[in-house]
Amino acid sequence: MVVNGGPTNNAFNEPFVTVTVCVPGTSNCQLVDGILVDTGSVGLRVLSSALRVPLPQQTGAGGAPVVECLPFVDGFTWGPVQTADVRIGGETASGIPIQVIGVDQFPTIPSSCSSQGAPEETPDDLSANGVLGIGSFIQDCGRGCTFTGASNPGLYYVCPTPSNCQIATQPLANQVQNPVAFFSNDNNGVVLQLPTVATPGQPSVTGTLIFGIGTQGNNALGSAHVLTLDSRGNITTTFNGQSYPNSFVDSGSNAIFFLDPAATGLPTCQNSIGFYCPPARRSFTAVNSGANGVSVTVQFSAGNVDTVNATFSAFPDATGVNPGAFDWGLPFLFGRTFFSAIEGKSTPGGVGPYFAF
Repeated sequence: MVVNGGPTNNAFNEPFVTVTVCVPGTSNCQLVDGILVDTGSVGLRVLSSALRVPLPQQTGAGGAPVVECLPFVDGFTWGPVQTADVRIGGETASGIPIQVIGVDQFPTIPSSCSSQGAPEETPDDLSANGVLGIGSFIQDCGRGCTFTGASNPGLYYVCPTPSNCQIATQPLANQVQNPVAFFSNDNNGVVLQLPTVATPGQPSVTGTLIFGIGTQGNNALGSAHVLTLDSRGNITTTFNGQSYPNSFVDSGSNAIFFLDPAATGLPTCQNSIGFYCPPARRSFTAVNSGANGVSVTVQFSAGNVDTVNATFSAFPDATGVNPGAFDWGLPFLFGRTFFSAIEGKSTPGGVGPYFAF
């Protein structure tokens, strides 16, 4: 796992791996590099422009193709659900649904999807060739997408024609899946290890993505504190005496995004929109707590993102605005061994989902 400029050479605080995508049950495979490692989402998503192997299309009601709209904090991905064998680091998830991102086959994005932000359909949009979502859940939507009516969040669509797509229900087994949960071994979670990055940053950083928790000699929990997650995959962060229960850890976020200027006392940047740019480096303390009552005190710093050396892809003091909650992005993971256990899976630290560090 490497934090560098990525496939567009302009990525910032983004960790990448290479994934092998195969036509199911065959040796017709392709290495796809520049895949963003994301503990804040679930499922493999690959840009159609980066994918050459012909994968089978998933179909729904009436044999119509299934297409997905997945919202992220800063936009959404749109594209068909297809089936692949996914190989990473010697492990294989066979015949799982993935999303192929792109508008080439289904160019008309429904307003119910496009209203959720900006489309992220190109390498420049993502600063990556795709996203490897290895969060704490097995499916990317869960039971909500199996219901009809207002309770369905509207991630999945059936498209009888390329320009006519309607929100549809999607069975759990047909949803885009967490590849790790379908490995034959080491399938109960992941471990991310990244070295400490000193201020003012580095051009690149090499770390390790390890599969399994307590299944091999290199993924033992050791003395890590286990913080169980709520039903939405969140923890509670307490800062300046105020609790923020919708907080989470997300390796795919390129900063620690927390609160607003009124709560942090930090000015925002003139050039780097959405980030904080204090005139001098500021240090903070917060407490992260799990649903099980376990708490860990953490320190973090905010630096001036506008002044980061243009050749640096790793900056430990990147912070930004996220009103009402903490998004503990990649800078939180520098210098830590971080564990994310998958829902329903047994581990030496208990049954997932949980974070541990």
